[in-house]
Amino acid sequence: MEDERTIPADQGGVLAALGCATLVDAMGRVHGHRAHILPMASPDPGRPLFGLAATIAYMPWRDDLEQSSRTFADYYYSALGSTPSGKVLVLSSGGFPEASHGGGTKLSRAAHHGLAGVLADGRLRDFGQLRAYPFPTWCRGEATRWGGDTVMPFMADVAVEFGGVCVTPGDYAFADASGAVIIPARSLERVLDAARRIEAEEDRAARDIRREEYPGA
Repeated sequence: MEDERTIPADQGGVLAALGCATLVDAMGRVHGHRAHILPMASPDPGRPLFGLAATIAYMPWRDDLEQSSRTFADYYYSALGSTPSGKVLVLSSGGFPEASHGGGTKLSRAAHHGLAGVLADGRLRDFGQLRAYPFPTWCRGEATRWGGDTVMPFMADVAVEFGGVCVTPGDYAFADASGAVIIPARSLERVLDAARRIEAEEDRAARDIRREEYPGA
């Protein structure tokens, strides 16, 4: 599925200022489905992630299927299409979130092609390399062992399950140190409006709390 949309340069900063928790609350006001992903690990936790999701679905490894003879690069290019810049590569777990789904060498492609980040529902290797890349990475933790005999990429550019959330190609993905949230493409502005209202409500509540008198004082 090709997606020619672009993200305004300042949009990621807007979401980062609001924060994942506020965005999750806003999603709850706009939609009824689960959209939040619990906190993840990153080689550089100070870097939030935001971009359009491009998906690769993983499955348990088998040696008798056509997919087992294909490479990660085949699925990578299929997922990203002709417009990789600004996209977030989203990797499902394949049922093995503790297995390695890639590392610094495979994901160096993301640096070459201007990706906005990598979001993996499994572990990744080579945190030192990933930390040096110009994009943020969030995953289930660092791995040391190769995982190619445990899970394999199976399909690209399809809906995937990620931490209990349905992610479809073209959704917006945001992640920071408190977790991640998946926002449907058509809902981004509504979610941002709701998040700003929530932020204003919380500011008013904090001011009211500061004015409270301690009982019996």
